[in-house]
Amino acid sequence: MTADDTVLGIDVGGTSIKVRLAADDGRVLEEQRVPTPRDDPEATALADLVAGLAVGARATARRAGRDLDAVGLVVPGVVDETSGRSVLSVNLGWRDVPVRDRVTRTLHDAEIDVPLAFGHDVRAGALAEVRSEAADPALGHGTVAFVPVGTGLASALVVDGAVVPGGGWAGEVGQVRIRDGVHAGLRVEEVASAGAVARRSGAPSAHDTVLRVVAGDPVARAVWDDCVEVLADILAWLTAVAGCHTVIVGGGLARSGPLLFDPLRAAVADRLTGVRLPELVGARHGDAAGAIGAVLLGRQARAASTAPVTVIA
Repeated sequence: MTADDTVLGIDVGGTSIKVRLAADDGRVLEEQRVPTPRDDPEATALADLVAGLAVGARATARRAGRDLDAVGLVVPGVVDETSGRSVLSVNLGWRDVPVRDRVTRTLHDAEIDVPLAFGHDVRAGALAEVRSEAADPALGHGTVAFVPVGTGLASALVVDGAVVPGGGWAGEVGQVRIRDGVHAGLRVEEVASAGAVARRSGAPSAHDTVLRVVAGDPVARAVWDDCVEVLADILAWLTAVAGCHTVIVGGGLARSGPLLFDPLRAAVADRLTGVRLPELVGARHGDAAGAIGAVLLGRQARAASTAPVTVIA
């Protein structure tokens, strides 16, 4: 490995794909956002898109006197990193799709023969928050929860700097069904995600809902309060079960700052009598966390592919 190495990180979302080409010296050579292919149940269009992005990234890297050495690809939903499959991604219409193998073959056809790391977007985001160059060193010890509140809602745990894999199924807190109260029957992410906040308030986006809350709109305020209450339930359970000393809230909703964090801290504290309260903080990387984490995964894959083989006599 040299200072001239670069890795392409690709974070696939339900509506857009965030792309980041980064060198090992910390320099970001290129960032872009492209639409996620629609009506792509076998991920073939995605594979073609990734190959095209890699070809472009290699050209960009070479113009800078570098080369493309690895690709990191992360996707949403239930992801089995070991087999390289998307077990289930409702937003993308995937069910048991061999994404890693499909993308690997397409990269090879495009003459991009570099290591490919495949992972889960939320776990990659958690990796970025605790292991990137900008991460707080204190997050490398103990248990940290990363909870991005975006189109959906999920979580990841990091213990002593290592992301807990969970066999693909861990962290799907947004799929828990609410059993009591006015939201009984709904899943958590149908109330406490940014997508739900926008939909339930009749606003085009969660940001527009925030503006309506600030302006005193009673409907937006009620929706916002519901979101805080349900989100606090989830964060309290995460803390009680895992013993988190820090909960990092990411996604679009975290950008609302004190409007979210002030009542959320109070609501979590109200639920954790006798339990150490976690520090609730906003994500450092915003919605770039997944792409940054994909770069880190790519670096890990590259290191594994170049590690010396020990022969045991």
